[in-house]
Amino acid sequence: MVAWCSENAKLSGLSEAPIRYVVEDAVKYLQREIRRGNHYDGIIMDPPSFGRGKNGELWKLSDHLPQLIQQAREALSENPLFLLLNTYSDLIDELEEHPVSLIEKNFGGSCEPMELSLHGTLDGRVIPCGTSYRWEA
Repeated sequence: MVAWCSENAKLSGLSEAPIRYVVEDAVKYLQREIRRGNHYDGIIMDPPSFGRGKNGELWKLSDHLPQLIQQAREALSENPLFLLLNTYSDLIDELEEHPVSLIEKNFGGSCEPMELSLHGTLDGRVIPCGTSYRWEA
C-alpha cells in the first residue's frame, strides 16, 4: 500500500513533498506524536473494522473511532488542510455519533461523506464498499 501511495504521489507531482507514510498502530503512533509535540497539516486514516494488536489488544472501529478522531485533532497543525477517513465497515452504524458529526464537532469546518463502491462493467451493478469522509477547514 505504501508503494502504491508513493507512486500516486509521484504521478501527482509530489515526489519531493514531505509525505510520511506510517504503517503501525495508529492510536499508539498518534499518542507518541502528541507527546513529542509533532503536528501535521493533513492526515489520511484507513483504520480496520476489527483487529488485534501484538499483545492481543482488541480494536473495534465502533468502539475506538471517537478516540482516534480526537487524537488526530490533537496531532493536526493550527492551520490544517485536510483529514481523510476511510471506513469499510457497517460497524459505523453501531457508533453513538456518526463520523461526520464526530469530525465536525472536533474540527469545525465541513465534512463530506463519499460512498465507496465497485461498479460492474457487464451488468452495471453497484457493490457498496464503505464510506470515505473528507474534512476541510
